[in-house]
Amino acid sequence: MAYDYYDPEQRRQMRREKQRQREREQKRLRGRLLAAGIVLLLCGGLIFAVSRGWDLGRDPAPSGAATGGTASGAAPTATVPATTAPRQPETVIHIAAAGDVNVTDNTVLAGDATGDFTRVFQDVLPLLADADLTCVNFEGNLVGPPYGGTTYSAPQAMVQALANAGVDLVQIANSRSIVNGISGLATTIQAIRNLGLETVGAYPTPEEFRQSGGYLMREIQGVRVAIVAFTKGMSGMALPEGNEDCVNLLYTDYASEYSVIDREGITRLLRNIAQEEPDITIALLHWGSEYNDTISDSQLAIQELMFAEGVDAIIGTHPHYVQRVVFDPEAGTVVAYSLGDLLSDGARAGTEYSVILDLEITKDNEQGTARITNCTYTPISIVSDETSGLRVLRMAEALSAYESRNIDRVSQEAYEDMVYARERVKERVEPTDPADATDGAEETTASTTEGTTQGTTQGTTEGTTQGTTQGTTQGTAQGTTGGTTQGAGP
Repeated sequence: MAYDYYDPEQRRQMRREKQRQREREQKRLRGRLLAAGIVLLLCGGLIFAVSRGWDLGRDPAPSGAATGGTASGAAPTATVPATTAPRQPETVIHIAAAGDVNVTDNTVLAGDATGDFTRVFQDVLPLLADADLTCVNFEGNLVGPPYGGTTYSAPQAMVQALANAGVDLVQIANSRSIVNGISGLATTIQAIRNLGLETVGAYPTPEEFRQSGGYLMREIQGVRVAIVAFTKGMSGMALPEGNEDCVNLLYTDYASEYSVIDREGITRLLRNIAQEEPDITIALLHWGSEYNDTISDSQLAIQELMFAEGVDAIIGTHPHYVQRVVFDPEAGTVVAYSLGDLLSDGARAGTEYSVILDLEITKDNEQGTARITNCTYTPISIVSDETSGLRVLRMAEALSAYESRNIDRVSQEAYEDMVYARERVKERVEPTDPADATDGAEETTASTTEGTTQGTTQGTTEGTTQGTTQGTTQGTAQGTTGGTTQGAGP
């Protein structure tokens, strides 16, 4: 039977086979080292024998003969290196992270006629499934119908498709954590776990928070990874009395101003993690401001606090825009301020493209130390297909398919948007000047009249997305209010 990379069971088998292959390589390495040890032992024995005058076909020299012995007649001994079970010098693992999965009317309709969302994430499966651990931020609930942007409840099939595509861990500390109450949070957590995924950042009861410590500890090929998640707030909602520990929070005034950092709570949790002596600690933070590129002073203060308390990587969501990624190879730290949206309407320009991050972690098994040794990203784009559904595509592959005139290629408009978005991703993630990443009222799509930025009009005039008139294709609903109402809220 031909291998189907997109079949979830075959994908799981592929992961297991990769693990078995790594184990076989380690066994072969141990075998080679053991063989070398045996050869050294035999050589040492031969040297010892020759030093005593032993040779093929000849009796040993008589005692006291000039055979290189000592004056007392005792032969010198040969030192043979001791052999021990060899150990693989290094272990390398990869952790992938994607941005927000938003629950809106359009994303709920992204599934096919049977309600299956497999096709939505099918193209990015290689990015999600090939990592040793993959996490996303699910900004919604699983509490049953009605589905969509009014209740923020999604069909379970949406999360099932994420699981089938390779996602292992779901961050649920975000704006929608308690939008359907503590009971909705508990129902969502249980539903996600029933689908075979783990959750982090929020808990159905204070008791479970205390039992878990507020974080996850996972061992991946001998590398101990701690994962913790926090949110800045929950759309202005406050946790009910007695349930204050159900969601990990960055601010004490999380229901209003988001200005007073909960230093005590953050520090206590991170020090609890440190007591378990993880090799790597990763913090998933739902922070910043929606549709806004500004990195606030409080974000920088939180970053400083977390790095001082042993966090190695900060991976951000919530702004819905891709923001800077800063990798310090000397310190072995990463901060990705915002990955953008893995799945959204894409109705607001700048939210239809994002990145999937890959962290390479290397453990020196001799020294027992681990660090982040590389950080890469892959640009992705959300496009509408021929049935008006949504698909998440790897940009490079989608552009190549269009240029090769593949049957399943995107439309010309989507192609032009991606050509533009490809450059914007690089400018945002790796700005030569941080001011270059700030779009403000400048974020557009390729089909927008962009003046000197694009040089020519590439389609219907859509205006900008931050408060100017959207034109005929976007209507006025996203126009004048767009730039003023989406600022600092969670």
